[in-house]
Amino acid sequence: MYWRFPCPCSSHPFSKRASAGETGETLFKANCASCHPDGDNILNRKKTLRKADREANNILTAEDIIQKMRNPGPAPTHPQEWSGMKMFDKDKISDEDALKIANYVLETFK
Repeated sequence: MYWRFPCPCSSHPFSKRASAGETGETLFKANCASCHPDGDNILNRKKTLRKADREANNILTAEDIIQKMRNPGPAPTHPQEWSGMKMFDKDKISDEDALKIANYVLETFK
């Protein structure tokens, strides 16, 4: 049996909430910044939000970012690896908010 470490940001209570007036920056800080401070990645240094790393991982558009938020992929199976990124489904982040976050990422982390 493999031990899987939870994402340090997975303990935050996420809930779908009205986002009227919230900006991509505000939503990013509330939902993403604990694992991606300043566009970095505390779990995997090869997968920052910087343009070069996004391109290296074939994350090119806002839709690609949203897809990664919705389905981050399988967690590693090695016992000493982190479990990976938390999934942000539509119950946690609405499509509208996900688009705001994705556009913020594209505009901010170049």
